[in-house]
Amino acid sequence: MKRLFACLASSLLLLASPALAAPKQGDVIIRHVTVVDVEAAKTVAGQAVVLKGDDIVAVGDDAAIAKTWRSARTVEGKGRYLIPGLWDMHVHFGGGPDLIDENKALLPLYVANGITTIRDASGDLPDQVLAWRGEIASGALFGPRLLTSGAKIEGIAPLWKGTIEVGSEADVDAALTRLKTRDKVDFVKITDSTLKPDLFLYALRQAKALGLRTSGHIPMALTTEQAVDAGISSIEHLDYAYNAGAKDEAAIAADFAAGRIDRAEANRRLDTGFDRDTAVAAYRRFAQKGVFVTPTLNGSRIIAFLDRDDHKNDAGLAYIGPKLRKTYDWRVARAAKADAAAIAARHAHIDEMAVILPMLAEAGVPIIAGTDAGFLNSFNYPGFGLHDEIGLFVEKGLTPAQALASATRAGPAWFGWLDRYGAVKPGLAADLVLLDRNPLDDIAATRAIDTVVMRGEVFDRAALAKMLSDTKAKVAACNGEAAKPKG
Repeated sequence: MKRLFACLASSLLLLASPALAAPKQGDVIIRHVTVVDVEAAKTVAGQAVVLKGDDIVAVGDDAAIAKTWRSARTVEGKGRYLIPGLWDMHVHFGGGPDLIDENKALLPLYVANGITTIRDASGDLPDQVLAWRGEIASGALFGPRLLTSGAKIEGIAPLWKGTIEVGSEADVDAALTRLKTRDKVDFVKITDSTLKPDLFLYALRQAKALGLRTSGHIPMALTTEQAVDAGISSIEHLDYAYNAGAKDEAAIAADFAAGRIDRAEANRRLDTGFDRDTAVAAYRRFAQKGVFVTPTLNGSRIIAFLDRDDHKNDAGLAYIGPKLRKTYDWRVARAAKADAAAIAARHAHIDEMAVILPMLAEAGVPIIAGTDAGFLNSFNYPGFGLHDEIGLFVEKGLTPAQALASATRAGPAWFGWLDRYGAVKPGLAADLVLLDRNPLDDIAATRAIDTVVMRGEVFDRAALAKMLSDTKAKVAACNGEAAKPKG
């Protein structure tokens, strides 16, 4: 009898052992894949990644995962590379109410290009974009996760539409209260068209006091250091970061503020006064203060070289509606007015500015990938433009690993969300891109997309192709409407 009880007890122990436990259930397993550890700039082969709902719930050796997990769907990742979802941290929607549908049609282009999160840096449809943010979050509208500044803060009668105009500290306070409490914006955008320099600094300080991150364009009458000290969170466009490298930036800002020089002369002096040691010292201060830089370099390059490429044969034009395409015209017309000297100067300026990219990285400044794509920004195509941007980063001196981090980790880091995004780890968001090639070897591999996972939903190559073809069809229909005679 004792022997019988012993056998029964042994059998019960075997049944209760982990090896014989029922498999855990996930929704999706990506098998036999090489995971790209972006933070460490290395790859880990032979992995399996388990997704459940919006979450990554397990990552590990493929054979071990296969023994302990089951799922309704399996994605074969053999020979492929898995990266976190891409982020485009500077996009725009706008052009007025007549362009709402054409703007909305751009949203799938981001997902089709592996971009699972975008940061809208304000246009002239702020309320519409705020509504889209909620609709995307609820699942009522298809698109990448949308983060937005809402309406930007500007001075009185500014160049840009869709702004909150402020002429006093009380106006700034009211604007920030509206943005924080009514609109619940993800950050605040502040620009320099007509905003008084003292109010620009005041807005930065007050936003920081309210716990709001800020991005913006720095007024010519201020130094970059003044904006950094006031608490700017991200400097948009490389030009403004470049200005910090001028030895006499403070004197130039003072002369411009006093009206002794115009903008053209100020820019000339900033260029001729650029000094590497001054720049690196300034960028180390950026890093100490936690300031990020969004270069938007490709958009600047397109405009600078319009004399060499008119973009009439761009494949990207098939995704841009006729009214949106018309918004490109003013920049194209302005560039066409330049004489030979001005054209040569703008070519040179792109290369001069790009020199600071590796300097920023060397100083420890986080570089954010953002395209400036959207209305007004000629031939910088939503979705596709991010791959152009990070490719240009490598061309101008960053490593593929640094460029990849700018598009996967810098965005979450800026928002303070690296505990949720920016890596392929358990507990993080199921926002992923499966690539055919290793982006650490060649950054162009980010274009070789096999599958996108967004909020746990899998979109294979056929689904991604359909997003593109559907957008093309919508644009073709819009073009047909535009071609109809009036009356």
